[in-house]
Amino acid sequence: MQNTEVAAVLWKIAELLDIKGGNVFKVNAYRNAARAVENISEPIEDLWKKGELEEIQGIGKGIAKKIDELLRTRKLKYYEELKKSMPIDIDSLSNIEGLGAKKIKKLYQKLKIKNLSDLERAIKNHKVSRLEGFGEKSEQHLSESIKFSKARTSRMLLSEAWYAANEITGKLKHVADVEVAGSLRRKKETIGDFDLLACSENPQGLMKIFTNLDIVRDVTAKGETKCSVRLKNGLGVDLRVVKKKQFGSALLYFTGSKEHNIYLRRIAISKNYKLSEYGLFFGGKEIAGKTEEEVYKVLGMQYIEPELRENTGEIELAQKNKIPKILGYDEIQGDLQMHTTASDGANTIEQMKEKCSSLKYKYMCITDHVGMLKIAGSLSLNQLKRQGEKIDKLNKKGGIIILKGAEINIKANGELDVKNNELKKLDIVFASIHTSFSRNGTSRIINSMENENVDIIAHPTGRLINKRKGYDLDMDKIFETAKITGTVLEVNSQPNRLDLNDIYIKAAVSCGCRLSINTDAHSAEHLNFMEIGIATARRGWAKKSDIINAQPLKKMMKMMK
Repeated sequence: MQNTEVAAVLWKIAELLDIKGGNVFKVNAYRNAARAVENISEPIEDLWKKGELEEIQGIGKGIAKKIDELLRTRKLKYYEELKKSMPIDIDSLSNIEGLGAKKIKKLYQKLKIKNLSDLERAIKNHKVSRLEGFGEKSEQHLSESIKFSKARTSRMLLSEAWYAANEITGKLKHVADVEVAGSLRRKKETIGDFDLLACSENPQGLMKIFTNLDIVRDVTAKGETKCSVRLKNGLGVDLRVVKKKQFGSALLYFTGSKEHNIYLRRIAISKNYKLSEYGLFFGGKEIAGKTEEEVYKVLGMQYIEPELRENTGEIELAQKNKIPKILGYDEIQGDLQMHTTASDGANTIEQMKEKCSSLKYKYMCITDHVGMLKIAGSLSLNQLKRQGEKIDKLNKKGGIIILKGAEINIKANGELDVKNNELKKLDIVFASIHTSFSRNGTSRIINSMENENVDIIAHPTGRLINKRKGYDLDMDKIFETAKITGTVLEVNSQPNRLDLNDIYIKAAVSCGCRLSINTDAHSAEHLNFMEIGIATARRGWAKKSDIINAQPLKKMMKMMK
């Protein structure tokens, strides 16, 4: 089981105990344990095998035993019994954006709502809006959240598939040339399954190694040069073994997208060629296929990066040799949004500095929540001042430069949670919406961008992939205002956000907006999410010049207002 799967069970136990009216310390113990499992850098199964569960800060002896049972049997008797003791379908209700333990409890106590069907009927009869703490807007929001929940797919987040693929290829590359293909290679934000392509003189031997990996749950199909497996996280993976001379054309074909491939084949036909996964042919003679680069070259175009292969104009530009050089994975010089134990993070400033140093960054910015946002453990102004003094001391010791920042909530009336005279003392100010999601999103963000002290809008649309579609925003107005005011828009690299998404990134870049790619890390391990944000920016055609934190420190600071 992955860390996220174990953490999800612990979160649901905490919710059930809270709804049931359990001991607050016990509820918090499970919440802290869930948070701890999410934040550890090592796979939970590895720590379990080494008998080190209790060494994880936040996990005591009792919860460690339950994690042990969960990992051994993939079930937890305590959790199942807790669900049976409660008539509430916690699994479905807790997946609805806007429904936490307190609201689920209230809906059950007042309206006997036990599941989604009950909730839908209550909303249809406008019973929810009459409850204290809900209202008409909350009722409407819940209705939209239910529709969104039903419409979402079972596709996995890019990060989960990416890390699984890295684990597999890392173990196969010592015996064969292996590359990831499909939508995963194109770095789409969600993945249904993915393909692996390999060259090997011993296909059967390679497939035997592949099918016996620890990460594999079962083998679903197997032939002479192809086999399919289901991973323990539920993801399907196909491994295809091809000849070396066909590797490039096969990689091109299986990477896709379908529309990109169709256009390429049409161009090949216009030149009297035949293009397939087996190679590029002229009159029965293979003229290209060993590498993707040579296939594109023979077709009369420059190489197209996998992230751009969606038939959105990339082929026409490649034929004119005008594809821009998109941001490289090694060009980010600093992470500008991260949280520490001072607010809702899991690591100290020193630990975040150590991790950023290991990533070879030149600078970093601490942006703990400041103001009245209690749910995020916001700092008071005095705490922010003391944090600034600590940062000054750390900077005197040398090494990576730490900038002083903060993430400030945009209130429902469009005002910021902290006064301007305090904001101007900071190096970088992030503004973001964390409350009243359905109220005046566009005007609230525009008001913030017009504030001379707000440098960056964090996770601008507020979406959560597969859970929340985001605020109702006029993005054209936001891009226009961002350009006029010089406000930077964030590409948030959290796996369930990737906000801005690739479509909005492309529009923002076309409009002349400046962007910043940040991890919004709440632990040192989260700082590794940067590559996912970079991948999203690449899908949006972003160049190094569009990204402020791909620049040296002095230039980066000058690119903000």
